[in-house]
Amino acid sequence: MASEEQPKIKLYWLEQSRAQNILWLLEELNVPYELETFHRVNMLAPPELKKIHPLGKSPVVSVTPPGSSEPIVLAESGFITQYLSEHFGQGTTMMPKRWKDGQEGKVGGETEQWLRWQYCLHYVEGSLMPMLIMAMVLGALKGPKIPFFIRPITALVVNQLFSRLVLPNAQAQLGFLEQQLETSGGDYLCGPELTSADVLLSFGLIAAKDKFETFGTWDSSPKTLFPKVFAYIDRLETHPGYKRSVEKVKKIDSSLGIMFSA
Repeated sequence: MASEEQPKIKLYWLEQSRAQNILWLLEELNVPYELETFHRVNMLAPPELKKIHPLGKSPVVSVTPPGSSEPIVLAESGFITQYLSEHFGQGTTMMPKRWKDGQEGKVGGETEQWLRWQYCLHYVEGSLMPMLIMAMVLGALKGPKIPFFIRPITALVVNQLFSRLVLPNAQAQLGFLEQQLETSGGDYLCGPELTSADVLLSFGLIAAKDKFETFGTWDSSPKTLFPKVFAYIDRLETHPGYKRSVEKVKKIDSSLGIMFSA
């Protein structure tokens, strides 16, 4: 008996981008997929990506349903994560059970794990990543690419912005994540099992883990203040699925960068 035809999934992966999250997610979903990689050009996504999606950004995923020649094109990390988890997450831990027994379809019938998962899909892109991107852009304004004769001026302005905007935001974000981990009932944000919400968080936290300390003057080191968060980051970075996703890219092209360059 012929096996049922499967959807064709393709990930358009850009180096030093959140596409790494989606690659890890596909590994956890254990579905066949195709991977096309792209180098950045002058720090930006190459123009070829605009042929896939008008904004020309990554991650982008195409899903071609069985019997169709027209792919569904998915963009934005949170939407991609939710779509893939809902359609291909059966038999995995990527999406928690939605409804309490006997409460299906009722307001308030959702499980706490599912509510945490759904919230995190929006939290990552709406709250955490904007702060981290702002820190990265501001940090570049006092880096070696700025002409040395104006660098003292830009550094002075940037340090003020870090002190007034970035540091308080980072403290609030890490404090929130610490509290979420304390109350999740397990090692991950939604409980004892890894979900796609953790996968979605991974890129930003792993990229920033050694940079938080440079955001300003802390009362103590971030690792001391937020031990659960940094243990969680280590857990994500050493997870077998994350390691597989990194190795997959290296096998294709060892010159591709995984994380943001300093």
